[in-house]
Amino acid sequence: MGSSDTVASSLGAGAEHLTIAVTGSNGLIGSAVSADLSKKGHRVIRLVRRPPTSADEREWNPDSPQSEMLDGVAAVIHLAGHSIAGRFTTKHKDLIRSSRLEPTRLLAQAAAASGVSTFVSASAIGFYGADRGDETLTETSTPGDGFLAHVVRDWEAAALASQSEQLRVVTVRTGIVQSAHGGALAIQRPLFSAGLGGPMGSGQQWQSWIAIDDLVDIYHLALTDTRLSGPVNAVAPNPVRQREYAAVLGQVLRRPAKLPTPSFGPKLLLGKEGAREIAFASQRVVPARLLELPHQFRFGSLDEALKHVLGK
Repeated sequence: MGSSDTVASSLGAGAEHLTIAVTGSNGLIGSAVSADLSKKGHRVIRLVRRPPTSADEREWNPDSPQSEMLDGVAAVIHLAGHSIAGRFTTKHKDLIRSSRLEPTRLLAQAAAASGVSTFVSASAIGFYGADRGDETLTETSTPGDGFLAHVVRDWEAAALASQSEQLRVVTVRTGIVQSAHGGALAIQRPLFSAGLGGPMGSGQQWQSWIAIDDLVDIYHLALTDTRLSGPVNAVAPNPVRQREYAAVLGQVLRRPAKLPTPSFGPKLLLGKEGAREIAFASQRVVPARLLELPHQFRFGSLDEALKHVLGK
């Protein structure tokens, strides 16, 4: 994955197989990460919000997690959170925020209290705000404005509050995940397959994408490479404008992709605020920390990534 001089912790390749607790293990990212860790020989403990039904599950109360829940656990990957997809009503926004902030803070505290060495929390490039123009955004860029930017800023702060010499914390700022099994691509694919796809809005928006396989690699790297702490941009090195994304997806599916998506469609589904922060968001993000290591991406080009995840 990375260079040969990668500094690995006790979770690294070739080390003993350890126990890693995962929240959100049934989601798009959680299922892929859990399968990868199991394949590598680690034991995955799924933290679930119900009575456990197997030896590889433990009950997790997000409002009052017990440190005993993490007995014998070497690292935690925290992926749980209410989906941002949906109309941005007051109730929906409250769920997005409340499902992330306090549960993350409390789980990180529990990890610190139980002697866990690494806490990897999901985050998002929404940190940078809905529209930063053509500015190239790295992990040192300032946070943006808007609802999601404020949520992500506070979400990361909740995880990082427990960072210490004993607990390394990494927040994975994830871009637009490319997977046939969920996320934006799974929603867009039927439209494009029918020849009805095309650029969203003006098509000028920057899209910072990441193939699901590369994202899984980044989560493993966050566990294994002790040089990583704090925010890490989980995006491919080459962001594209939305019109280019639409054109490449059309080419991969061998369908025309020139019909622009009217702006009223996303606004109906997401509301005006949601459409601005999700459908029409423009963020030109680069993975500066990963490139510094250096880290080798499996898919540097969008064409290669889409062909792989769509089986083309």
